[in-house]
Amino acid sequence: MSAVSDRLPTFPWDKLTPFKATAAAHPDGIVDLSVGTPVDPVPELVQKALVAAADSPGYPTVWGTPELRDAITGWVERRLGARDVTHRHVLPIVGSKELVAWLPTQLGLGPGDRVAFPRLAYPTYEVGARLARAEYEDYDDPTELDPEGLKLLWLNSPSNPTGKVLSKAELTRIVAWAREHGVLLFSDECYLELGWEAEPVSVLHPDVNGGSYEGIVAVHSLSKRSNLAGYRAAFLAGDPAVLAPLLEIRKHGGMMTSAPTQAAVIAALGDDDHVRVQRERYAARRALLRAALLAHGFRIEHSEASLYLWATRGESCWDTVAHLAERGILVAPGDFYGPAGAQFVRVALTATDERVRAAVDRLSK
Repeated sequence: MSAVSDRLPTFPWDKLTPFKATAAAHPDGIVDLSVGTPVDPVPELVQKALVAAADSPGYPTVWGTPELRDAITGWVERRLGARDVTHRHVLPIVGSKELVAWLPTQLGLGPGDRVAFPRLAYPTYEVGARLARAEYEDYDDPTELDPEGLKLLWLNSPSNPTGKVLSKAELTRIVAWAREHGVLLFSDECYLELGWEAEPVSVLHPDVNGGSYEGIVAVHSLSKRSNLAGYRAAFLAGDPAVLAPLLEIRKHGGMMTSAPTQAAVIAALGDDDHVRVQRERYAARRALLRAALLAHGFRIEHSEASLYLWATRGESCWDTVAHLAERGILVAPGDFYGPAGAQFVRVALTATDERVRAAVDRLSK
């Protein structure tokens, strides 16, 4: 067991424990803006669909029901502008994090193979490479990477943690480069429906991929758009030549979404109203927190999309974490996402309206 765990870095969130204790000691309690976990209710229609499917004694299938695949293909075409998407182009997964962590292993990567991800990035991209014993590196512009031995290229737009959005032109250029060099491209688009100052575009859009899904796969999640983080509901869409062997591997591994969750996903993907309502909640919280941080002396970079504000006071991120913890506010240090974040903190919008107002009040003093 130690041989596997020894490949992994220290779990970063454990480092926040003393700062969380400081923030929790505030007379009015902690305002936890450190983790992007939803706090608002699961939409009622989704809850009803889950309950209606509760009597599901048999094993679900890894590929999901035909109705689930219909819901995914329909959403991908309606929301992302993709064309000619069939059941072969989609694959349900058990939340997006497990896919990110285990994808290099499931692709058969190992020593000598390279995985690349953005300079500032979700830590699990690196974890996935480590689990597979593959080499890994980060980038500012993926087209400047040496393609030799590069077997998996991760994109993340909108970005976690920065909220940066890649333009349609940038995506088109990167997809063309990856295809030219035979590099498999996975695009993590889990925050795509949360664009504020930019309109995120999927690699599945025909203007980006030229009408072909060869060599590209998009990752989508219902955790943020539908408050379903507790359901572990996500899916892949893209190249059938990539998804077919992944499906076989995941069938052998029993990596199946529960039947009630599949029913809930069908309901969630078929309704846009609850997404609009949740967007409005986040937009209001974002406006309040952004103004309060700026007035408190922060500078905010990127943050044109996603559930976070990428903020700095021009000092060590840990000094900023301590400064805010003394005010009962907990945020994530930027170096969790790479050395380039050493002077930034990530401020999540995922707190109740009451807690956001409390944070704004504390920042004003």
